[in-house]
Amino acid sequence: MKHEPILDCDVLVLGSGAGGLAAAVTAAAQGLRVIVAEKEDVFGGTTAWSGGWMWIPRNPLATRAGIREDIEGPRTYLKSELGAQYDAAKADALLERGPEMIEFFERHTAVRFIDGNRIPDFHTTPGAGTGGRSVCAMPFDGRALGPLIDKLRAPLSVTTIKGMALASGQDLAHFYRATRSLQSALYASSRLAAFAWQKLRYGRSMHLVNGNALAARLLKSAADCGVDLRTRAKAIGLLRDATRVTGARVDIEGVVHQVRAARGVVLACGGYPHDLARRARTFAYTPSGHEHWSAAPRCNTGDGIRLGESVGAHFDDALEAPAAWAPVSIVPEHAGVKEVAFPHLIERAKPGVIAVTRAGKRFVNEASSYHDFIGALLDTTPAGDEVCAWLVCDHRFQRRYGLGFSKPFPFPVGPYRRSGYLKRGATLAALAAQCGIDANALADTVASYNQYASRGFDPQFHKGSTPYNRVQGDAGQEPNPCLAPIENGPYYAVKLLPGSLGTFAGIATDAHARALDSSGRVIDGLYAVGNDSASMMGGCYPSGGITLGPAMTFGYLAGLSLARFQHDIVGITNYFHSKGQCNDTV
Repeated sequence: MKHEPILDCDVLVLGSGAGGLAAAVTAAAQGLRVIVAEKEDVFGGTTAWSGGWMWIPRNPLATRAGIREDIEGPRTYLKSELGAQYDAAKADALLERGPEMIEFFERHTAVRFIDGNRIPDFHTTPGAGTGGRSVCAMPFDGRALGPLIDKLRAPLSVTTIKGMALASGQDLAHFYRATRSLQSALYASSRLAAFAWQKLRYGRSMHLVNGNALAARLLKSAADCGVDLRTRAKAIGLLRDATRVTGARVDIEGVVHQVRAARGVVLACGGYPHDLARRARTFAYTPSGHEHWSAAPRCNTGDGIRLGESVGAHFDDALEAPAAWAPVSIVPEHAGVKEVAFPHLIERAKPGVIAVTRAGKRFVNEASSYHDFIGALLDTTPAGDEVCAWLVCDHRFQRRYGLGFSKPFPFPVGPYRRSGYLKRGATLAALAAQCGIDANALADTVASYNQYASRGFDPQFHKGSTPYNRVQGDAGQEPNPCLAPIENGPYYAVKLLPGSLGTFAGIATDAHARALDSSGRVIDGLYAVGNDSASMMGGCYPSGGITLGPAMTFGYLAGLSLARFQHDIVGITNYFHSKGQCNDTV
């Protein structure tokens, strides 16, 4: 038998998104020897491409701002949203331990947060919150990573300005207003000038925001805590003895190692958004697996789930939806990559845009969540037809807000048109011909929409009627931040296809993130977090951040469980002071 080099550790984490790094940092902070094995040549996973928001009700930032609620509010909301998918043990774990997780990372690591105290939940069912339940990573200076900055996954290129990512909130608001406000113009100019200098000096932006900042802060924390960080390290099989998982065989830069993990293995490989075979089995509308476009990194091909199944872990796909749906448009080629999926998360709520099917009719409140948008499109598309829609706007809208990948003024529209991404017509009829939309129906739809939009009213789908709708709109548009007529050509359209931000179906786990078999028994030594685990939301999408919030929380709980440490935050703090471990002052 060929000799394989042996590496010993206490905890082996497979994957380097928020869930995996949270588990690694938590375990390492308590003195465990941790190895993180990432199969790509960069760290950060889907997290590094994400918006970075985490849904953590009752979080310390909200409390410090005077926003206080008891646990019954968010618990009621989860019950009303999840219905039969509600798991009381996991819900209580998130609601009780999530705030503790935030406090732990703030006190003992390089992770810092900004609040989302103005961000409401997606829906208005009982228990819904109008703010104070969300946090995001604070922007981070990438230079603090030192050489590790070259090992951090860059932001998703199509959502940046030549590589400069914009943070939701202040950044986006100023850039949208840059042609209408001197203050915003100065802000945008300052950001662009700083980016240009950093690009020249370092080859990339060093002002990291959103999920990229979260991944960077977690990576810095892992390095501070002595985690052994490996890239180009792909797990090819799990090791086990008669009773438990004991490690994994990992191909590290072409050499297969036996990595023995005394406490256990954490699966955090990002789910299966690019596993065609499993997509075909679990996504009802895509029998071949090809009729779907994910905005997650293409390396997320279900490795962790297959590893878990190989030792008896149960793949749970009995969910409301198997993935976090999102409308995407296909950018023909960008940054040397053929066909990139652009996720439409922002502009749909802005005033002056509608979504129509090929029949020329609206089918949804365009300002609803990305998950609800695709749910409505799937419901309205006849069996056998292509699942697609078109976002339609006028010249004013495109120049002010942009449309998908096509950027607003001062960026020219010519390149987007020449690539075929952006369709344009001098009249609605000409635009309809470009897109294959029923021209008469489109004209009727726009006329009907315009009749009420100028008065701030949408009797058909009630766009702009909820707190979530309105916060996504344009506060300067009155009387409804989500509504304005579509009336001055030329007109533009972008084709939308069903996509996802990641998968919900995954390995069944308990409230400590321990993997379960088909009978609900714990598989000793095996944990699953992030999108490798079945979403505790049961395939529902009640609010922004319901992927990363649980990923961080259950990664933290997995780290505690691996360390066999169950204290509350006071006990944890006392423990760290006694051991002098990790960074208590960053």
